Amino acid sequence: MEKKATFIAYVDESGDEGFQFGKGSSNWFVLSAIVLRRQQELEEVKLVDEVRNRINQERQADRQIPAKKALHFRDLRHEQRKFYALRISKASLRTVSVLVHKPSLTSPEHFTQGSRLYFYAVRLLVERVSWYCRDHKRKDDAGDGSVELVFSNRASMDYDKLRCYLEHLEDNRVALNYKAAAGIVCSDQIETYMHGRRMGLQVADAVASSYFYAVEQSPYGMTEDGYAKLLLPCAYRHQKQLWGYGVKVMPREAEEQRRGGKVLPGWEA
Repeated sequence: MEKKATFIAYVDESGDEGFQFGKGSSNWFVLSAIVLRRQQELEEVKLVDEVRNRINQERQADRQIPAKKALHFRDLRHEQRKFYALRISKASLRTVSVLVHKPSLTSPEHFTQGSRLYFYAVRLLVERVSWYCRDHKRKDDAGDGSVELVFSNRASMDYDKLRCYLEHLEDNRVALNYKAAAGIVCSDQIETYMHGRRMGLQVADAVASSYFYAVEQSPYGMTEDGYAKLLLPCAYRHQKQLWGYGVKVMPREAEEQRRGGKVLPGWEA
């Protein structure tokens, strides 16, 4: 059966959901999506092959990245990451990223069981993906205006529970203050794949990793926001507003730190 969705969104994460700070858990958890028109998807995600080919030009034959091997952002050197981010910024796609500062959560016990933190980040992400899709449907687009969600496969994730969670949100919009645009996100349009099988997931990995490096301190106490800044041209904006749309920082305490220049200092959008 032919796909009915107009848009497709690839979703991946960076960081972890643990709360053992100082003992291996990251302070930040980042969930990102790239959103494309299905009609343009195959052409646009070929940028992964372009980046791999460019990197291989600088490598000896025995050190080149095989054509079918997934491209992982964390495995690349600094200049290669910059090139990758710059290439993504020129593609016909939009990015949405949710940045969760776990130490700022006032009730962390609500997020430590199962995949609750991941589920809540998914909620915030798909709300913003749906707004973009609702506002950018064109008359010449194929499909019904909805979006297919493609998640990077996580071994510990029960995707049936994720589908049920999104259905629960849809069925209880008012009570749960669920803000996704109606008719855009459908629980029967959720798929999961390994990175190597969908290039779109490899692009989403690069976006999530870029924002993660921008906020998570290295062992030397430094962050690297250069990759994320290169991606800003393709970040989703609503009426020129980036914050709360293409980049959502949570919880409120972390957003206040951002406004005060303690998170992503020097950023202007």
